[in-house]
Amino acid sequence: MKSNNKLKMERNMKTVLKTSMVLLLLIGTFFSCKPKLEERPKQLVKHVVLIGSDGFGAYAFKKAKVPNLRRLMEEGSYSLKARSVLPSSSAVNWASMIMGSGPELHGYTEWGSKTPELPSRIIGKGNIYPTVFSLIDEQLPESKKGVSYTWGGIGYLFEKDMVDLDFNGKSDEETKDKALEFIVNEKPALTFIHFTHPDNEGHEIGHDTPEYYEAVEKVDALIGDIIKTLDENNLLNDTAIIFTSDHGGIGKGHGGKTLLEVEIPWIIYGKNLSAKGKLNSSIVTYDTAATIAHLLGLETPDFWRGKPITKVFNEHNK
Repeated sequence: MKSNNKLKMERNMKTVLKTSMVLLLLIGTFFSCKPKLEERPKQLVKHVVLIGSDGFGAYAFKKAKVPNLRRLMEEGSYSLKARSVLPSSSAVNWASMIMGSGPELHGYTEWGSKTPELPSRIIGKGNIYPTVFSLIDEQLPESKKGVSYTWGGIGYLFEKDMVDLDFNGKSDEETKDKALEFIVNEKPALTFIHFTHPDNEGHEIGHDTPEYYEAVEKVDALIGDIIKTLDENNLLNDTAIIFTSDHGGIGKGHGGKTLLEVEIPWIIYGKNLSAKGKLNSSIVTYDTAATIAHLLGLETPDFWRGKPITKVFNEHNK
């Protein structure tokens, strides 16, 4: 028979082994549940400036003189074959651009939608379908964000209680000036600047007219002012600029299914981004919100349909 001492030793050994197994299981569970750091989004820039020009069709680059936009294209990445969602109208597409989804989910379906005609699939804290501003509000709560816009319809498409600037300018010049004042003073994470031209000329005089291209060139000059101001205030190195539009146009209208109405420019520039030049990626306007989120290191909701255009990111930033 075994002595009492031997029995005690065996029991103690079994207890130690059991305790060790439990600890190993707990440690394994902890590391398997803990999010992997490399899977978390990395913030690539401190600031994003989204510039949207109403009715600026991709075809405008064939005839208009746009040196500032061409600089962004040459030193950044671009597509002149990005697409709007349907219908190719304003509120539908501005909503899609910042909501990361199409009208079948956010519900804004008409040119001047102020509320969703189709009930939004998801309602966020701002009582509308969540925009990229709501992501910043939740994940970067100390960061500033703002919207400066000329067309009043933009004011119905974002969470007003979540932004630090909500300005409806009387002209594109005033809209630009207010946005730059905000950017320089507040150093926001995201500023959305909306210009109403050349859509006005497209409706009043017609697309593919001298007056339309003159308006396009004035927008380009405003973009030149934005680039210059960012540079003079040492903000350009930490900023990504995205330029795009809601739709193009044909004759004196838009909203249809022709490429002249649906194809829009999509340009992205930033010192921390690759200069890929012309992109072959298939880009839809709701990919803009997802790309902004990626730039700012934000996790996107699974109900968004947009995806970031990752080809423009440097390899070491992926």
